[in-house]
Amino acid sequence: MDLFEQIAGAPRNLLPYDGNVYYYGHVLTQSDADHYYKALLNNVAWSHDRAIIFGKEIITKRKVAWYAQQPFSYTYSNTTKTALPWTKELLKLKEIIEHKSGEHYNSCLLNLYHDGSEGMAWHSDAERDLKKNGAIGSLSLGAERKFAFKHKKSRDTVSKVLNHGSLLVMKDATQTHWLHRLPPTKTICAPRINLTFRMIIES
Repeated sequence: MDLFEQIAGAPRNLLPYDGNVYYYGHVLTQSDADHYYKALLNNVAWSHDRAIIFGKEIITKRKVAWYAQQPFSYTYSNTTKTALPWTKELLKLKEIIEHKSGEHYNSCLLNLYHDGSEGMAWHSDAERDLKKNGAIGSLSLGAERKFAFKHKKSRDTVSKVLNHGSLLVMKDATQTHWLHRLPPTKTICAPRINLTFRMIIES
């Protein structure tokens, strides 16, 4: 956190225009981040992600899990997932993220990247199930990875290294105007867990 953020008491917007992305830095102590990382790694119901691309089913190396306050159905990449009930660790982390961000969330999509070879291609989180222009609170645990944004029209890019135990919040028109990705890298050998707390709108 730089001097400006310390004085203002709030993080800066990482995007130059057409959206709001705030990086809060560490929101967990080192010991708490280590604790939750190990707990989630061992206790979450991880499964390989599936996507339907041009009519063909693709199974990813990375694993995912979907939890919420009720069994919401969430559709992305032409596949539908049904949420599992909150675990005690996820409820506590949701409370921390809501307090830090001032937002409310009713669900969480988790991603497990086993090493730097696994990433995420350019995309935006604008599925019909999500609250339009709602906040997405992204908590990072484990290996530090670079996270990048690209404007859909200007192609301007912004990137930030996300630390173990840190929080990044995307909100407002970000998903409308910007793509984001987790680029693969050969230099990272350790796993990373990413929790994206979201607001699902009931049908």
